[in-house]
Amino acid sequence: MSKIIRLETPLTLKNIKLLQIGDKILLNGILYTGRDAAHKRMYELILQGNDLPIDIKGQVIYYVGPTPPRPGKAIGSAGPTTSYRMDYFAPELIELGLKGMIGKGPRSQQVINAIKKYKAVYFAATGGAGALISKKIKKAEIVAYPDLGAEAIYKLEVENFPVIVINDIHGNDLYYRKY
Repeated sequence: MSKIIRLETPLTLKNIKLLQIGDKILLNGILYTGRDAAHKRMYELILQGNDLPIDIKGQVIYYVGPTPPRPGKAIGSAGPTTSYRMDYFAPELIELGLKGMIGKGPRSQQVINAIKKYKAVYFAATGGAGALISKKIKKAEIVAYPDLGAEAIYKLEVENFPVIVINDIHGNDLYYRKY
């Protein structure tokens, strides 16, 4: 049976080892954004042995390309993008300490294996609800790759950001759960 859990970021093994697929989570703290172009640049840095532009240990990356904010707002619409586009890069980031990812859609077996091996978690945010989700983002600032526009890496401050556990550290997958 799923439950509602409030989690603070950065995530730790202690607070994610109890998570199970289907759990409803309210995230609080800092999330980083990243899509295809930013992931490719980070992956290239890893291959070259260089430091990443952000410290990803314990962090959560939200796969989103937000729209510009309206006056008085922290951010525009901020709905999740399809996660499989980051699957080529994700195992390396998970191995380096990334503890959470937020997107939509299923992950590859390589990502699920990395989640299980390195103890991370994959959350889903509701697709098509970008305007509602953006109300949970209290502050947004670009911290890397500003030339990428909406695909830059943003640091988001969130309150009660709603997600659901799709892949837990035990290798379970909500999308392929057998009932």
